[in-house]
Amino acid sequence: MGLVWWFGPAVLRRGPVARSAEAVAAELSTNGGTGAPAKSGGSAASTKPAEPGRRAGGADRPIPVQAARVKSSDLPLTQAGLGTVIPSQSVVVRSRVSGQLLRVLFEEGQQVRAGQVLAEIDPRPFRAQLEQVEGQLARDRALLKNAELDFERFRSLASEVIAKQQVDAQQSLVHQYEGAVRSDQGLVDAAQLQVSFTHIGAPISGRIGLRVVDAGNYINAGDPAGIAVINAVQPICVTFSLPEDRVPSVLARLSQVRRQGGVLAVEAWDRDGKNRLATGKLLTLDNQIDPTTGTVKLKGQFANRDGALFPNQFVNARLLLDVLRGATVAPYTAIQRGNQGSFAYAVGADNLVAVRQVALGPADGENVAVERGLTPGDLVVTNGADKLREGARVQVVGAPPPSSPTTPSGRRVAERLGPAAPKP
Repeated sequence: MGLVWWFGPAVLRRGPVARSAEAVAAELSTNGGTGAPAKSGGSAASTKPAEPGRRAGGADRPIPVQAARVKSSDLPLTQAGLGTVIPSQSVVVRSRVSGQLLRVLFEEGQQVRAGQVLAEIDPRPFRAQLEQVEGQLARDRALLKNAELDFERFRSLASEVIAKQQVDAQQSLVHQYEGAVRSDQGLVDAAQLQVSFTHIGAPISGRIGLRVVDAGNYINAGDPAGIAVINAVQPICVTFSLPEDRVPSVLARLSQVRRQGGVLAVEAWDRDGKNRLATGKLLTLDNQIDPTTGTVKLKGQFANRDGALFPNQFVNARLLLDVLRGATVAPYTAIQRGNQGSFAYAVGADNLVAVRQVALGPADGENVAVERGLTPGDLVVTNGADKLREGARVQVVGAPPPSSPTTPSGRRVAERLGPAAPKP
């Protein structure tokens, strides 16, 4: 098939087939000499733009989105920080005397009580020393008794036969033997103490760790490695950090709550922040700010009766400062940012979205308080908003929560986190 070039008044066209001059002239006269081909069917195309959310042909094309209900609930106002679990007490079990370790009387990882015997050192050398000083004490006591009897005799005969100088000398001898007896008694007490140290007891109650030394080894007094480590884990503590600009508000709130006889609640969550491990209370803040990080350390205490917290475990700590009662709460993912500020897409009954300018309040995790622009029960888009504009038609994927102005779960937030003083 050949190609024919045709030069019109204003354009250069190339057609797929050759046409006669008469056909070209007829086409020019039909289109007013513009050179534009006629539409099939003889009707001009409409220049009216398609409505939002519709195809060019006018058919509905709903945009799939995910949505959630705005609700009225209690919003906890928290401060979050990375924390580390630490035992409330930690003690290295060490021997206070040197000797051969005869027996180990604990199982690794078991709970031990304060004073419970954990290990025993060969006591024979210490018992022999005790017998030696006890014998010396008995001898000096006998000498003291004899000196006291002589002193009584000399004193009764001092005016007749015995000179006063001899009486004074005998009295001095009595005092010397009294001092010797006292010294011997101290040696006996020290030897008895050494014998008691051969039984190594638990200084605190808690969970004992792995054994460092086995029975049969010779151990020295004050060995840095010790025998084992005991950590008190009931209760247990969590230290976490907050930025220094939060210190004034935390201190003010802590002082207010303590004056009212309450406590500030602290929660420990896992690394992903999805599972709550334990709930406790804030003990105190550190007395200085770390200049290298610009943060201050806080310490919370947890009962840990179920053993969910373990020493040196990393957790996410959340400090509850207050509870915003009856707030209008929306998912944080529903909030968009634009040149005019924050806004959200609200889904109407006809599945058309409307842009709502919003004023935001405090946020907590996945939720944020909305002070203006939304009301409880509104359905807002949480996913797929990047494809939307004013008046777009949407299709909510998945059933959204029922329209309810108040949700019981919100009212249980403060109960779950524990008592807190009312907001001033």
